Amino acid sequence: MPSNRRDGARVTVRACAKINLTLRVTDVRGDGYHGLRTIFQSIAVHDRLTFLARRGPFRIECDEPACPTDSGNLVWRAAEMVWRAAGRRGEPRDVTVRIAKRIPLQSGLGGGSSDAAAAIRGLGQLWHAALSDEVERAVAGRIGADVSFFFEGGTALGLDRGDLIFPLPDVPSRWVTLVIPPFGVSTKEAYGWFDADEARQGSRPEKSKAAGRTGRVPSGGSSSKAWSHGHLPSSELRNDLQAPVAARHPDIARIVRALQRQGAAYAAMSGSGSTVFGTFSSRALAARAAQSLATLGRRAVVTRMVGRREYATLSAPRQASK
Repeated sequence: MPSNRRDGARVTVRACAKINLTLRVTDVRGDGYHGLRTIFQSIAVHDRLTFLARRGPFRIECDEPACPTDSGNLVWRAAEMVWRAAGRRGEPRDVTVRIAKRIPLQSGLGGGSSDAAAAIRGLGQLWHAALSDEVERAVAGRIGADVSFFFEGGTALGLDRGDLIFPLPDVPSRWVTLVIPPFGVSTKEAYGWFDADEARQGSRPEKSKAAGRTGRVPSGGSSSKAWSHGHLPSSELRNDLQAPVAARHPDIARIVRALQRQGAAYAAMSGSGSTVFGTFSSRALAARAAQSLATLGRRAVVTRMVGRREYATLSAPRQASK
């Protein structure tokens, strides 16, 4: 069976980013992973992956020099798994993947995981693999803990390692200002700092005293009320990784406070960082905050939340020929 239709065939997929509206560390598992309770939310910022049928070894190209283009990229791992799941022998081949990278690396926005989910979709179509939804999600779970979310989109609860996904009613859409500091934070670093701080304080993860101190909803009643209407109780709006990361990178807490001063209904670090987001009721308010905070090497991006139905449309593979 040929590995693809013909030279020149191409499939494009948009890989949307996410923010974590909440992130609670519930325990430390025996396998070294942390148990989580997190609420994912899709946003419109996205990478664009183009899968080109070209004879020769499998290749990844990216317009971001810092992005790995070898087996260290989750797209490569996705290609290997889709290839095997489709019953092919040997190594993946006859495809070049071009990644137009718009989601920053090590930012807590899920760029690598979203790219991997896009690769499962795109390569499955290009190779006519006809993988079932169950197989696609099983492949996603083996690649990384939050890859499964990107087959759901919208607002969703993540449990266990964040890989058990339960769709929630979409929260009311809001404009989002993303502030990206001039440094990244790896997931390994963030959880290592969390564990170190917990050990020093002698507290268990579910009773962490430090968790989310600068990531809570401001004390004003309007913020708590607005988010309660979005099915998210204000008591849950915190990120347990934020305080440990902010202790090593104080700019995180400064950005959270600045977004709150700009009128954000909610501001917190996303995932393991380093991006901080603020939610706003209008694009004008979000743009004003972005203009104010885009200084001293920081980047600021205005985007919006994406519901589940729109996400399904945005992330669907599109096929065309040269």
